[in-house]
Amino acid sequence: MSSLFTPETSGATAASAADAPGAPLMDHGHAAARRRRERRAQWHIALLAVFVLGPLVVYPLVRLVLLSLTGAHGISLHAYETFFANPESRGVIGTTLWILFVSAGLASLLGVGLAAVLFFRPFPGVRLITRFLELFVAFPSFLVAFTLIFLYGSQGSVGIALQDLFHLQAPPLDFLFGMGGVILAEVVFYSPFVVRPTLAAFALLDMRLVEAARSLGANGWMVAMRVILPLAWPGIAAGTLLCFLLTLNEFGILLVLGSAHMVTLPVAIYSSATVDLDLPTAAAGAVVMLVMSLSLYALYRRVSRRDRGGSRNGR
Repeated sequence: MSSLFTPETSGATAASAADAPGAPLMDHGHAAARRRRERRAQWHIALLAVFVLGPLVVYPLVRLVLLSLTGAHGISLHAYETFFANPESRGVIGTTLWILFVSAGLASLLGVGLAAVLFFRPFPGVRLITRFLELFVAFPSFLVAFTLIFLYGSQGSVGIALQDLFHLQAPPLDFLFGMGGVILAEVVFYSPFVVRPTLAAFALLDMRLVEAARSLGANGWMVAMRVILPLAWPGIAAGTLLCFLLTLNEFGILLVLGSAHMVTLPVAIYSSATVDLDLPTAAAGAVVMLVMSLSLYALYRRVSRRDRGGSRNGR
């Protein structure tokens, strides 16, 4: 029996199978089917680009750029010169970046901390909270702004309760319509966007390394900073960059809670297009914002690829 499975016999069997009359026909048929599938996929991509991406994505972006370059005598950079030379535009960009870094930074810290509690300190109901955070992502952002108004506004339930409890003449809470309210609403709304990628990064950790660090006498802070954070950093960075990207493009919260003295780039673009009817300047501001968003998105994609590559190597 053992002589039937010798390398010489198996090699001869493979060679005879390859030399069989039907083998070339089968290989040719598989190659032809593969080529047909590739051509079909190429046609699908071409149709998608022509009938979906073309009219819905490419054409509006091209028109936006051309509108920003349109002057009184043809192609001109006058709209960009007007936008960047205006002191109010520089103030608008500064306000936008300030709100972006404060809101997204606090939301990222809160999201990572909440994910760490949910993963490393589980308690009854943790799955329900995780599902609620996933559902919370589907809510429109302006609903969060209105919820905060109903709770902490001057006529909100919490404000009225505090006023009645302490017998105050005026509502004690008056911070929503301005910088504080916008930052609070964005932190509340965008923290769940950081929780999910961070939980996914924690799930890929090799817990034997954590246990080994604890057995060697490392405290919780040392384990978190020297073991967990370096291993989960790509996933945390991806969630943080996603939070920055979404916060940069936020409009609903700013429209509801933003005051007249706090104008950000999306609101300035909206005002230039609808109130001032200055479409070239609005287009120039939109292109500037588009460049900022695409830069963040490119960085997010790069970190996400590194995270996926690291997780595959870990497996």
